[in-house]
Amino acid sequence: MGEITIDEFSKIDLRVGVVKSASRIEGTGLLRLVVDLGGLGERQIVAGIGKWYEPEKLVGSRVIVVANLKPKTIRGYVSEGMILAAGCGRDEKPYVLTVDGQPDPGSKVC
Repeated sequence: MGEITIDEFSKIDLRVGVVKSASRIEGTGLLRLVVDLGGLGERQIVAGIGKWYEPEKLVGSRVIVVANLKPKTIRGYVSEGMILAAGCGRDEKPYVLTVDGQPDPGSKVC
């Protein structure tokens, strides 16, 4: 993996988001999440974690979101960000990154 500069890294806007709702996208391993990013509003995010997570268990979780990712349509749903997770190898369970405590939705990750 190539190195990046601090200037390149600073272009990524990482925020704390609170999952407001979550549902399965039928016939896929995808979940449709609505995430509150505080002053940035709510975002719909499509995440490939449905094989490992029950949607209702994610509601209320504080997750880390790439907030400035260009929107992309996935299976007919516009995904407006990305939920970060660890352990994303092939058929390996992803562990959704959460935060300690109760930072406000939209808090910048630094």
